Amino acid sequence: MGTTESAEVLSRRRFLARMSIGLGALAGAVVAVPILSYLLSPLLNRAPNTWRDVGRVGDFRIDQTVEVSFEEPSPLPWAGQTARTAAWLRRTGETSFVAFAVNCTHLGCPVNWRPEARLFLCPCHGGIFYADGRVAGGPPQRPLERYDVRVLDGVVQILTRPLPVAGA
Repeated sequence: MGTTESAEVLSRRRFLARMSIGLGALAGAVVAVPILSYLLSPLLNRAPNTWRDVGRVGDFRIDQTVEVSFEEPSPLPWAGQTARTAAWLRRTGETSFVAFAVNCTHLGCPVNWRPEARLFLCPCHGGIFYADGRVAGGPPQRPLERYDVRVLDGVVQILTRPLPVAGA
């Protein structure tokens, strides 16, 4: 094997090694970019807190808790047409209201309001919350998340915000 042949083999090896490294880097980028964009999307797509109409004052009876729905404040690109969420709203006076997130603070399952017991119950792991959102029993360590509520020109509004991750 002469020097010309060894130089040719060496340059072929160098070319194949560089091709392998380049293709490996390209494959790594193809895998990493979607993962990073998924992980960073809640930080990059944060919507500002927004007041959402949920009904007129006359639509709600004093001391009654009802579920109201509204547009999700931070719909993620993959949410599509399902970017709606809900809250439990209770009228406590002529123009005073309190609103709770529908998600349990343990693992985020939707809680149900039981008017006969005046309790919120989580069907997933047995979490129980009093009517004021405090933990009554089960695994949740924190009370139900609350929304700010206001009445503007006879319309009840909830200040929406992205809710914290359950269990955090």
